[in-house]
Amino acid sequence: MAVFDVKQGSSPVILAFPHTGTDVPPAIRDRLNENGQLLADTDWHIHELYAGLLPDATTVRATFHRYVIDANRDPDGVSLYPGQNTTGLVPETDFDGVGIWRQGEEPTSKDIADRLADFHAPYHAALKAEIERVKAMHGMAVLYDCHSIRSLIPFLFEGPLPDFNIGTDMGRTCDARIEKAAAEIAGRAEGYTSVVNGRFKGGWTTRHYGRPDTGVHAIQMELAQGTHLATEALPFAYDAGKAEALRRNLKDILTTIEAIALDLKR
Repeated sequence: MAVFDVKQGSSPVILAFPHTGTDVPPAIRDRLNENGQLLADTDWHIHELYAGLLPDATTVRATFHRYVIDANRDPDGVSLYPGQNTTGLVPETDFDGVGIWRQGEEPTSKDIADRLADFHAPYHAALKAEIERVKAMHGMAVLYDCHSIRSLIPFLFEGPLPDFNIGTDMGRTCDARIEKAAAEIAGRAEGYTSVVNGRFKGGWTTRHYGRPDTGVHAIQMELAQGTHLATEALPFAYDAGKAEALRRNLKDILTTIEAIALDLKR
């Protein structure tokens, strides 16, 4: 199967979707237990939510599920949040800390190495190629990493998560104007809550590629799923009404970031 999908655009902004894929090869799916086969920890409908908001943006989307291997984790397995509960490069549990593999079928070190080569590396090679292509056109590039998660997951964080969770690794991964613009728009969005560098400070993708001194800026947006889903539970159905209200704010964020990027280019 194709492990990624790329749509090339002319904007300085690149949208990355590492967690919307639901493809699981049969040989891997058969090793998942009933809980794992639900694929509950998907960034449900996120590529649909962002569709058309920034028409000239490049998009890079992983088609494989994070239970195969997580495209937003350090390939060396280093934790993004030392000392806190999280899920790894190839998760052993779901976001509630419940096992996802059949007994005796947990991924081995060889499985992980194979999946790095077959899934993780090709996705990031495609993403890197698009960053380099866009940077060659504009002299810079902005990577906007698109995510979502349930707003209540006690295993991962206390209390309800804000609606907009902006991550820039404490300002290290992008120009301050990009972070400030995203924060201000999210902060004034009526009916929504927001935070910058709260529980989510930017995943491996944001931290790995975000090097403002080289002209590559990166920012992660983690949305609470209640902002665009009917319910934060199976079947995780898309709510068009909720989504449309959210899309207006996301469009404002993206078009503002694009304008800042074009200004940075000059």
